[in-house]
Amino acid sequence: MIPARYQASRFPAKLMQDLGGKPVIVRTYEAAVNTGLFNEVYVVTDSPIISDVIKEIGGNVIMSKTTHESGSDRIAEAVEDMDVDIVINVQGDEPFIDAESLEKIIKVFKNDTAKEIDLGSLMTPITDWDEISNPNTVKVIVDNQDFALYFSRSPIPYPRDKEVEAPYYKHKGVYVFRKRALMDFKKLPMLPLEAKEKIEAIRFLEYGRKIKMVETHVTGIEIDTHEDLDRARKIWK
Repeated sequence: MIPARYQASRFPAKLMQDLGGKPVIVRTYEAAVNTGLFNEVYVVTDSPIISDVIKEIGGNVIMSKTTHESGSDRIAEAVEDMDVDIVINVQGDEPFIDAESLEKIIKVFKNDTAKEIDLGSLMTPITDWDEISNPNTVKVIVDNQDFALYFSRSPIPYPRDKEVEAPYYKHKGVYVFRKRALMDFKKLPMLPLEAKEKIEAIRFLEYGRKIKMVETHVTGIEIDTHEDLDRARKIWK
């Protein structure tokens, strides 16, 4: 499921920007389909403009209502009546999503025979301080079993002691839900930390749920700004 909102707050209409001759949302949809990992791939949107470009390439679209607080809320509306076990949420601004990373996170659920993990997500190591300190880059810190402790737009951990080596991880815009967890997400009201940071994964942490993080070294670009789009175009070439 690819949530696709036309009026993004930081970069309106970013999903319709050209990336190598096709809109960003089309590139993301095609990347998800081309992994060959999924029974079905849908774009979930409130925008007739986005709906039309996906239908033009023969893609699947679900129209949703406009007023959703997050992409996961939009996805929850779409799958409520579907007979599915696992739902993967790939953000619409992730045109470089890859099969290798997705296979890693799907494997977590295949191996979880006791069905103890409700939500999984991806993280990639980062070392550049400009990226670490950039509020458009969401960082995550994890415990010794790779369960998320917190997500933030601020640098975490804060480097008070320069002598201590600690990794920094960037959170990638991919979530894997058990359907029941996604339905729970839809019912849970947003709390202050999520509202403050504008990071939907925090909602699960605020309600005491666990998020299993999976490390990937495949890097891409999530298109949040005009500068990201410029970098994406250079990589695409």
